[in-house]
Amino acid sequence: MSWLDTIVQGVLLGGLYALFAAGLSLVFGIMRLVNLAHGDLIILAAFLILTLVTALGLDPFVAALLAMPVMFAVGWLLQSQLLNRTLGPDVLPPLLVTFGLSIVVQNALLEGFSADSRRIPVGAIEGASLAIGPVTVGVLPLLTFLSAVVVIVGLNQLFYRTALGRAFRATSDDRDTAALMGIRPDRIFAMATGVAMVVVTIAALYLGMRANFDPTIGPARLIYAFEAVIIGGLGSLWGTLAGGIIIGLAQTVGAAINPEWQILAGHIAFLLVLLVRPRGLFPRAID
Repeated sequence: MSWLDTIVQGVLLGGLYALFAAGLSLVFGIMRLVNLAHGDLIILAAFLILTLVTALGLDPFVAALLAMPVMFAVGWLLQSQLLNRTLGPDVLPPLLVTFGLSIVVQNALLEGFSADSRRIPVGAIEGASLAIGPVTVGVLPLLTFLSAVVVIVGLNQLFYRTALGRAFRATSDDRDTAALMGIRPDRIFAMATGVAMVVVTIAALYLGMRANFDPTIGPARLIYAFEAVIIGGLGSLWGTLAGGIIIGLAQTVGAAINPEWQILAGHIAFLLVLLVRPRGLFPRAID
């Protein structure tokens, strides 16, 4: 029975990693941009939510709703005013710019909030649990996983059921041809990054409610996001969810065997998948 509980907890943990990775997968799928500041933007959103909760006395979920348009605007401005200038056949300029952005965000957060570890207060829900058959699951981990599924479903609906999604796919396939058809790629890219920042806000909400965070942990979140995206297959949103679940399962199983193996087991699972399927489990382009 303990192994069944371990597996369930690993799947639920995978939902959090999928939330970390969904925004990264979205941006890469549309504009082939690898955002090295993605993890730090998650932490930025977490501090924004924390500030709204402590300053205004808001419920964390309400604070996240207020933070979403702010983060959307941050993403829009970053892409339209900075990152669009770096896009081109050479992948190095955007990598360098987002690496620099990562350093700027980290240091700005250190100046504003110090290096102290923080947590978003969530109240009674933090310790609440549900009995599902023979397994008891925490309400917060369950909400995290369900939110990840809703986000993946919502992004798929956005891509395949809306005019904006058609513009995303057209621009991703051929930027020049899309421009000839009246689509403005720079605006589409800015919209995509804005949407990714909304997803980042959701990831930040659950990260901040489930664990302590500080201004320097963004790169570690970025690693989990990269691993989930690559395991699932570049461009596959459902693959991103599968990748997150695989990392979560590996970590909980590793921790059950030896607590010191938790983080290592996730990285080993990532390497094993790459050995068997170098392009990931479900590689596909957003088309």
